[in-house]
Amino acid sequence: MHPILARGRRLALYLGAWTLVGILLAAVLAAPGGLDVASSLAVAIPLALLYAFFCLSAWYVARSTPIGPTGAVRVAATALSASVISSAAWLIVARGWLELFARGETLAHVDRAFPALRALFFGFATLLYLLSLAVSYLFAAFEQSREAERRGLEAQVLAREAELRSLRAQIDPHFLFNSLHSISALTTADPPAARRMCLLLADFLRDSLALGSEDRITVAREVGLAERFLEIERVRFGDRLRVEVVTADAGAAECLVPPLLLQPIVENAATHGVAHVVDGGTVRIALSRNAGTLTMVVESPCDPDRPRRAGTGLGLANVRARLRALYGDSARVSATEAEGVWTVQVSLPAETAIAAE
Repeated sequence: MHPILARGRRLALYLGAWTLVGILLAAVLAAPGGLDVASSLAVAIPLALLYAFFCLSAWYVARSTPIGPTGAVRVAATALSASVISSAAWLIVARGWLELFARGETLAHVDRAFPALRALFFGFATLLYLLSLAVSYLFAAFEQSREAERRGLEAQVLAREAELRSLRAQIDPHFLFNSLHSISALTTADPPAARRMCLLLADFLRDSLALGSEDRITVAREVGLAERFLEIERVRFGDRLRVEVVTADAGAAECLVPPLLLQPIVENAATHGVAHVVDGGTVRIALSRNAGTLTMVVESPCDPDRPRRAGTGLGLANVRARLRALYGDSARVSATEAEGVWTVQVSLPAETAIAAE
């Protein structure tokens, strides 16, 4: 449908503009014929409004002969032909309209003067049609620009979603490999513990699979998943592994984060931190919200002299990549180790479910 006809307000504004054209046309009619204001307006305004609908066809002409693919010569020939046809058709209607009104002596005089006005009317109508065609081409170019921008944004969104799916897919094999390796070690040393770890792992996987269709979950659910994972690790470490969750701001728990964001961090805290401390220690998760920023801090004891085991380095790299894809430079991840404490701080925009909607 024509964009002007699609909305009543646009049509009203369009016809209002053409009413002004009708007033100008009435002035042209009144000059040679000596018509009074009411008669000249009665003749000119309906003609102008009728030609307004003639000029709507310029939009279809512009769409059928786009400037780029069509070529300048063909566009010019089509524009000239369409304007001449529309102007000629309008002149025929104008002639009939004047004959309908040519009942009195004054209007009859205007009717006799019509041949002299024909060239003026034709040029006036042609100019208006070409102007309408130029506006239609501008609108088509604007529409194409917006469509190209929309396609570009869609491509960016699809690329980002593909990246996020790829990063998310890396998490499960990563911790599954570590968990299965731990279960394998327990099968000979402590078979009941291995069985218990298998059950806990199955429960955790069921919970994580339920998040497959969710792009973001609340911090409360994310911390709950991290605690469930640490319960699996407690089968290996026993009382050496303790968990503490500290929430400085109650609103922090309602913020939204990507699922399984904390899992690689707490896994590193247990595997590379608590595992190398003789007396074990506490994995501490601290949550706070301040000035539109959500901060999550994970701390664990570590042995500065522990052997540095070569690994894939996937955990923190995955967290950084996911946050960069979602928030760009608005999110930060820092990891430090000082005085026997390993600390990871994650900062990202604080967004709640209501704000997201």
